[in-house]
Amino acid sequence: MELKSIILEDPTTKYPRPPFKEQSQPWPGLASKMDPKPDHGETSYKGSNRLVGRKALITGGDSGMGRAAAIAYAREGADVAINYLPAEETDAKEVIALIKKEGRKGIAIPGDLREESFCQKLVADAVNGLGGLDILVNNAGRQQTNASILDISTEQFDWTMKTNIYAPFWIIKAALSYLKPGSVIIGTSSEQAYDPSADLYDYAQTKAATTNYIKSLAKQLASKGIRVNGVAPGPIWTAVQISGGATQEKLKHFGEQTPFGRPGQPAELASIYVQLAAADASYATGQIYGSSGGAGQP
Repeated sequence: MELKSIILEDPTTKYPRPPFKEQSQPWPGLASKMDPKPDHGETSYKGSNRLVGRKALITGGDSGMGRAAAIAYAREGADVAINYLPAEETDAKEVIALIKKEGRKGIAIPGDLREESFCQKLVADAVNGLGGLDILVNNAGRQQTNASILDISTEQFDWTMKTNIYAPFWIIKAALSYLKPGSVIIGTSSEQAYDPSADLYDYAQTKAATTNYIKSLAKQLASKGIRVNGVAPGPIWTAVQISGGATQEKLKHFGEQTPFGRPGQPAELASIYVQLAAADASYATGQIYGSSGGAGQP
């Protein structure tokens, strides 16, 4: 059989570079209305049967890294349940259609992760719909830019904490009874955990907490054969940025400060989520895998 040569691509010019157009959407935003639209691997990700028979639950699976992971997992042979907010239904439908196109189960479970009872129901519905669970990706997050701590209300602070810290706590607790040896938990951290921006006071500290829960839980669950790892993206072109996660000025130059001179695309992180879930990464636990265009790692 003749093997086709892989065409090399220059990572500095592979995707759009700033400046970007000013654009704003109400939280949580839709990827389908962004300009340019993010690449989640809809046409580019090619699977190789690395996750055949696996069953994954991904929060924030409608867009961003969650969507990229959902598409990649399905193309690697996994059945996938995604969670998202009801306002993101149009994006979520696209993801479910892509999952089902691969001949895999695609389960849509909308709801607000700020409620413990919903987090418990989310896990139960995913297990029932998929027939089990062995990959849990805590990816959903809230990010809002505020120039000063004085601009953040207690309600806003609580919203960020409940979404980014409480929800994974509740979901992991609900999921543990279903996770057998060989299962994996993956958290989405951020470069904000170790190089926080001045205008992301509340978000940045939740990502530091995410990094720590990953490392702590990895030690706690190692004897049970459950691996826990994280992904720490740098500036990635997602709906978070255009729905309050960045100022319009920062958005225009988003990613410009990296050595590559551009933001990353969700598709560029998909293979990391796959690697951390795959059985051949069996010695990796308590690790944070960075992808930040050269800006450094945790």
